[in-house]
Amino acid sequence: MTTPEPTTRDSEPTTTHDPEQPRYEPPPSIGKLALWVLLFVVAAVVVVLGGLYLT
Repeated sequence: MTTPEPTTRDSEPTTTHDPEQPRYEPPPSIGKLALWVLLFVVAAVVVVLGGLYLT
């Protein structure tokens, strides 16, 4: 009994990519999202304190 040789599929691409199919980015991690929120809050506080200081 002989074992058949494994067949290779060189004619088919390994990754099929449809150019019309939308590609989505993964959602941001919790740490990165918290960092953006913290940056926004700090910027808002600086703007408010700057406005109070200059008036």
